[in-house]
Amino acid sequence: MNAPRIGVLALQGDTREHLAALREAGAEPMPVRRRSELDTVDGLVIPGGESTTMSHLLLDFDMLEPLRGRLAEGMPAYGACAGMILLASEILDAGARGRQALPLRAIDMTVRRNAFGRQVDSFEGDVAFAGFDVPVRAVFIRAPWVERAGDDVRVLASAAGHAVAVRQGPMLATAFHPEVTGDRRVHQLFVDIVTGEA
Repeated sequence: MNAPRIGVLALQGDTREHLAALREAGAEPMPVRRRSELDTVDGLVIPGGESTTMSHLLLDFDMLEPLRGRLAEGMPAYGACAGMILLASEILDAGARGRQALPLRAIDMTVRRNAFGRQVDSFEGDVAFAGFDVPVRAVFIRAPWVERAGDDVRVLASAAGHAVAVRQGPMLATAFHPEVTGDRRVHQLFVDIVTGEA
């Protein structure tokens, strides 16, 4: 089987780390900055970054509605941190100064931005992750959490009493950053989702 072509949204955020992690997990990764590139990928990673900035860059690059369309058609997507926020159906504390993060409405969940606190409150710890024998070392940087998960949303990991990793069909999201730890199991899970093996 050919390696799946998985894009990493490259408008803002830690694109390079996700490209490397996907390559190690057996995918053919590529940065996605325009609609023509979005149209060629089998799945998409939405990286960490600043969710309000990312959603408005999607607007500026005329990619918001095309991306919503591909997600509605069932294209697999994985969102890490800011990516989790954008994949939500509802965002709490969506932004300040009149600029709002715009939900892609791909996962039936309500997510709170910066739920664990500001940059100085960033932390890491071991988190039990459904399907993995060994906990994941989770790095939380201005991380969100899930305040409400729909009936079809499976919670894969929790921290501080809230869901921090979820899956709904071909959609996967984590509040933490697995791309910075060297542990490729979350990326491998997403590659397996894209290929229909998970």
